[in-house]
Amino acid sequence: MRSIFATLLDRLILTKPLWVLAVVAVLGASIISFAPDIDLDASADSLLLEDDAELRYYRGIAARYGSTSNLVITYTVPDLFAPEALRDLQRLRDELLVLSSIDSVVTMLDVPLINSPAVTLAQLQYDVPTLLSDSTDLRLARAELTESSLYRELIMSRDGTTTALLVSFVQNPERAALVFERDALREKRMTADLSADESKAISVLSDQIQQINIIAKANEAQSIERIRNILRQYSDRAELRLGGVPIIVADMISLIKTDVVVFGAGILVFLIVLLTYIFRQARWVFVSMTCCLLSALVVAGVLGLMQWRVTVVSSNFIALVVIFSLSLTVHLIVRYRELQRRNPQASQHWLLRNTLMDKLEPCFYTVLTTMVGFASLLVSGIRPVIDFGWMMVIGMATVFVVSFLLFPVMLIFMRPVMPAHGDHITTVVTAQLARWVRLMPGLILGLFCLLVVLSIIGIGRLQVENRFLDYFAKSTEIYQGLAKIDSELGGTMPFDVVLDADPAFYKAPVITATADEAEFGDDEFGDQAFGDDPFGDDSFESAESAVANAVDLGATSYWYNSYQLQIVRDVHNYLESLSETGKVLSMATALDALETLNNGKTPGTFSLSILYKQLPEAIKAAMIYPYMSDDGNQMRFSVRVYEANPGLRRGELIDGIRAHLIDDMGFEPEQVHITGMLVLYNNVLQSLFTSQIMTIGVVFIAILFMYLVLFRSLTIAFVATVPSIVAATTVLGLMGWLGLSLDIMTITIAAITIGIGVDDSIHYVHRFREEIAIDDDAIEAMERSHLSIGHAIYYTSLVITTGFSILAISDFIPTIYFGLFTGVAMILALVANLTLLPVLLIKARVR
Repeated sequence: MRSIFATLLDRLILTKPLWVLAVVAVLGASIISFAPDIDLDASADSLLLEDDAELRYYRGIAARYGSTSNLVITYTVPDLFAPEALRDLQRLRDELLVLSSIDSVVTMLDVPLINSPAVTLAQLQYDVPTLLSDSTDLRLARAELTESSLYRELIMSRDGTTTALLVSFVQNPERAALVFERDALREKRMTADLSADESKAISVLSDQIQQINIIAKANEAQSIERIRNILRQYSDRAELRLGGVPIIVADMISLIKTDVVVFGAGILVFLIVLLTYIFRQARWVFVSMTCCLLSALVVAGVLGLMQWRVTVVSSNFIALVVIFSLSLTVHLIVRYRELQRRNPQASQHWLLRNTLMDKLEPCFYTVLTTMVGFASLLVSGIRPVIDFGWMMVIGMATVFVVSFLLFPVMLIFMRPVMPAHGDHITTVVTAQLARWVRLMPGLILGLFCLLVVLSIIGIGRLQVENRFLDYFAKSTEIYQGLAKIDSELGGTMPFDVVLDADPAFYKAPVITATADEAEFGDDEFGDQAFGDDPFGDDSFESAESAVANAVDLGATSYWYNSYQLQIVRDVHNYLESLSETGKVLSMATALDALETLNNGKTPGTFSLSILYKQLPEAIKAAMIYPYMSDDGNQMRFSVRVYEANPGLRRGELIDGIRAHLIDDMGFEPEQVHITGMLVLYNNVLQSLFTSQIMTIGVVFIAILFMYLVLFRSLTIAFVATVPSIVAATTVLGLMGWLGLSLDIMTITIAAITIGIGVDDSIHYVHRFREEIAIDDDAIEAMERSHLSIGHAIYYTSLVITTGFSILAISDFIPTIYFGLFTGVAMILALVANLTLLPVLLIKARVR
């Protein structure tokens, strides 16, 4: 490898730099032109595997009952029933409905009212009263909206000062059809081989769906911005907040994009200032920044060209490319300046050639080891982690090629200039660390052992949790909206509990009751099931006809009868009793309304069937269709959880509900399904955690193998691995002690820490072995290494730590954590590689 690279240097890079620059410029511009095509996706779909059964089931339930992932607008005034407030709400609803992307807006003005005043079933046939109906009593309506089990904390807060507008976006039927067709082929692939045409169809369908998703996300983001503009017109008369899953996704994407642009520019400015302070010469700032920017833009262009989605897991890839590019470039600069001090009369050609040849092997193996480490993420089985691994593999390869091409071809046009003397502080710091290594090796080992023990204890305190409320600063609009919904409107994040019919029900023969049997044998309340006069007058079809039409559902369905609906009510009450859950909606809430229509009496099976037939579609659409399948053999419970609950543990909640329904209430395991956005995100998080634990082991094995290839010594390989292990353990332990949870955004911190630690370790060990070969004196070799490669490690750590500290002022909390823990990782890598590593090298008698 060295001879091939030397030939390239002598015959091309250093002798024909203009040709190299021209090729780099043309290829770079071509690839970078695709950078704007990068797609940032924060949806649940982007975090799951292609064949994920949970996602398919969730889509099926959403298609059957409708999605609970509505955009929620809260409207708060002292008196919601004041005429001016009602007029404002009406105008706001109508303005929202004008937007072509909005399918429906449900408000307190639109929901059916059956107790304001009380109405009979006969009256409902003619007219379904709402708040704006002439017959509505506002005093009774206030009581119904704030006390009804259906509307309380769904449409209106308990104190009656806050109401919710539930906004549904228009769904794309073409996308639904494409997803259904693609998922059917994927399901078939799990049990049988696909033909060549079917395999190709999956790829074509996936591309079509991705294009539709890109357009849909852009349209939804524009719609949310238009909604915000509309809300601003009412802000002087009411307190308005936005919440719901769509706004979480949209604002996460917006904040990440803003951080990339604003803080990316801020970091670059900060890095330029720091590099100027450290090196005191503009050329080094120009060279290092050019290498960093070109590497980052080329990687972004490759991702845009390949149409890879950037998820919340991989959203920091550009920052990482900048980190590794800057680290490599700084090592080249420090070596060049060192050679120049030793050989002040040397030509630029000689300085560049020797710099690159000296650093070729350690830089190549640094990049290769980091690539292998990130490549180990490919075995995780999690789509966003796999993509992140590929992104960083491509990124590291790009960093190496760009740095070893641009560094020499830019500097070859500049004459050598003696380095400015600006590294006094650096020398003092590295010399002091070397003094500690020489005088206190035992203390250093003891302190690091204590640190590892404390870190392991801290890791034991880590929680794997995903609280979207914690993603946003309290001053942001999204946080205030989510907190408002959480505290006053029954919780934020939705999930569904779905109960199927008992499997034995489908095996039993279907016995259909006759009209006479239904009339006299299937109603525990007999002729009084509807009260004195259920039909009011002869406007209804005859009782005989109603009986004939009503028999079917009560007799053929599993759930829609008086006995099973009592079980539904028991399940509803259990879900509602949990401290983590807020609003719960199900057929039990519909049953409350049916009892109201039945003069406060619980209707029997026959009466339920009559009621089902006679209820207006508007009532069914609000109370029955979202919670029971058409055949009555499946029940859905819509549940929301309190995001602000500090004791919320999603995994434990889901497992606890499943265990209670099966073990305590006697349901068969195949009857119980728990799905929804909360479940999907929790599954992703648990899978990410499991994959990280698994892949960290694979990472260290891969790194150990690369060290063995590089240093050809098992002892050195083990010793060089220790600082990275210590750094990763300490970062995770620190998070545990601080009470921070591992979530979708922070779970990759350990892998990033390992990558940073590996970089410093390889450079230090490589230089230490060169120095000890001079006089076979380990202490002297250590001190010389600290005063040479130690400077490069110090510069890299200082620049990146201080540069990324600017992220601490972001409004997106995961970005803050990324910036702070990246800095912590750099400091740990600096200290471990300049104290612990040399102590271990000396004690292991490395030569």
